[in-house]
Amino acid sequence: MNSRQETARAAAEAAARQSYGKLVAYLAARTRDVAGAEDALADAFAAALERWPRSGVPEKPEAWLLAVARRRDVDAVRRRLTGEAARDHLRLIAEEAEARMTNEDLPDERLRLMFACAHPAIESSVRAPLILQTVLGFDAATIASAFLVSPATMGQRLVRAKNRIREAGIPFRVPERAELGERLDAVLEAIYATFAEGWSDPAGTETRRRNLASEGIWLCRLVASLIPDEPETLGLLALMLFAEARRAARRGPQGDFVPLAEQDTALWDDTLIDEAEALLKRAAAKKIIGRYQLEAAVQSAHTARRRSGGTDWAAVRQLYDALMAIAGSPVVAINRAVAIAEAEGAAEGLAALERIGDDRRLAEYQPYWAALAELSARLGKTADAAEAYDRAIGLERDPALRRFLQAERGKLVRN
Repeated sequence: MNSRQETARAAAEAAARQSYGKLVAYLAARTRDVAGAEDALADAFAAALERWPRSGVPEKPEAWLLAVARRRDVDAVRRRLTGEAARDHLRLIAEEAEARMTNEDLPDERLRLMFACAHPAIESSVRAPLILQTVLGFDAATIASAFLVSPATMGQRLVRAKNRIREAGIPFRVPERAELGERLDAVLEAIYATFAEGWSDPAGTETRRRNLASEGIWLCRLVASLIPDEPETLGLLALMLFAEARRAARRGPQGDFVPLAEQDTALWDDTLIDEAEALLKRAAAKKIIGRYQLEAAVQSAHTARRRSGGTDWAAVRQLYDALMAIAGSPVVAINRAVAIAEAEGAAEGLAALERIGDDRRLAEYQPYWAALAELSARLGKTADAAEAYDRAIGLERDPALRRFLQAERGKLVRN
């Protein structure tokens, strides 16, 4: 690959990171054809990789990509429509002029697209994955991993959902307050999954994933500004800011994984923590407690260590008890078991873990096996701990965390 090709590829990748969702949302808002918008944009990126090495990277890559994608849409309509339907054809041709807009002029339709993807006509289990793919360009395999289903199943669900948007004529608009309810839940779930994917960056430095964490926070700020009195939106924003505040402490100088309990609190970002605390206080004033507020409260209890020097594990356990009552997921159950172990002893924590061991979703879930290994080791159950560490190591994709688990298993063998 020569330097011009490398420059063009780098520019196309940067445009994809920064503008994919914005362009898909803009295109789809006018046609309600999400799959068609994605296809048109894919063609535009392919054209960029072919043309930019010869012609140079345009001054406004986003506007160039939009022009090519819009032209592709117009050509498709020209081939497909006749007679009465030609009115839409003429409208699309007129709108092609919009492709000459600069980046600053392009309206941001992402929030409208998110709510379209969260429409009641869309199957509830696929709303959040659909938002992740259409707004942020996640592939089906990545989304499937986050939601613990097979890539083939997730791909089929996404295709059906996009067809549903087109066939049902689902509008691209922010719903009235009386309609929010379930659709806001789906939007918040997708935002949190976005942040989590960025947070999972093994080195904490890879540009695309790092941007995903920032994008999740940005999207939540956008929703919070639109609906300022919604406590769960404030709770989710607080939760993400608590986590982001610890970014600098979660890896050592050589990129090694640092467990929360061993992190240097001096490296935590006090400004983000203080903002998160203020958001959580605002949410609590609404007197409507939900999942994200409780999860943020757990993180608040952990960050209190920067001043107190310790963690109130009894309080953390109570928060997880409340979370289990409203969102009894396996992930919450695992974290609750760990809190029980810290507050009441490893035996009680291990018993709590074993009570959920029959859940088939945990068979391929690394945190379950890591927790099982640690608590078994504390209780001197060496063989059980070794087996669980082996399962956890085999499932872990993060090289730094895998090395940490291997080191913990090594201590077990030496002892």
